[in-house]
Amino acid sequence: MADRQKPAISLRKKPTQARSTVLIEAILQAAVQVLAEEGAQRFTTARVAEKAGVSIGSLYQYFPNKASILFRLQSDEWRQTAELLQGILQDSTQTPFERLRSLVHAFVRTECEEAAMRVALDDAAPLYRDAPEAREARAGSDQIVENFMRETLPHASPVQRELAADLVMSTLSAVGKQLSESQRTESDIQAYADAMADMFCAYLAGLGSRAVAKKQRA
Repeated sequence: MADRQKPAISLRKKPTQARSTVLIEAILQAAVQVLAEEGAQRFTTARVAEKAGVSIGSLYQYFPNKASILFRLQSDEWRQTAELLQGILQDSTQTPFERLRSLVHAFVRTECEEAAMRVALDDAAPLYRDAPEAREARAGSDQIVENFMRETLPHASPVQRELAADLVMSTLSAVGKQLSESQRTESDIQAYADAMADMFCAYLAGLGSRAVAKKQRA
C-alpha cells in the first residue's frame, strides 16, 4: 500500500507587507498560547485563529494546516538552539572543554525554563519531523557540533567524531526532556548539568587520548 503523502509544512506564501508580518506574528503568538494551554493533542487551526482574533481564512492564507504552524514554532526553537550552539561552541576565548561545560549548563537551563512549550512540541513532532524542511532546519546545528568535534578531536576518525556528536546531543536532549517534565529546583538543575558536563568531558578526553595513541603506533 502506498504511503500517505505528508502534509505541506512550509508557509503558503511569504509576507510582503508589514501588516502581513504582523498577522503571522499574531498567529504564532496565539499558537504558543494554545499549545501551552491545550497541548499538542487539542491543538487546532480553529483554536489558534480564535485566540489570535483572525478569521480561519486569514490563517490559511499563510499556514495550510496545523502541522505548518507547529513546524514554524519548532523551526524557531531550532534556530535559537543553533544560535546558542554557535555562541558557545565557537567561542575561541575558552578551551573546548570549557565551551562544552558552558553549553551543557545553558542547554539544561533553557530546557527547564521553556518546559511546557518544549514538551508540547515534542508531542507534536510526528507531524513534521521526517519532512525535508525539518531536516534542512536541523542541519545548521548539526554542522556547528560537527565543527566543534573536529576541533576537539583532531586525531579521531570521522566516524568517531560523528558518534561523539550524536551521543552528546542525544543525551543532552533526552536528559533535558526528562528534567523539563517535572518541577526542578535550582540545585537539581545545577547537579544534573555538572554531572553531564563531567561525563562528556571525560568521554571526549579519553577518546582523544586513544586516537593520539593509535596514531603514534601507526
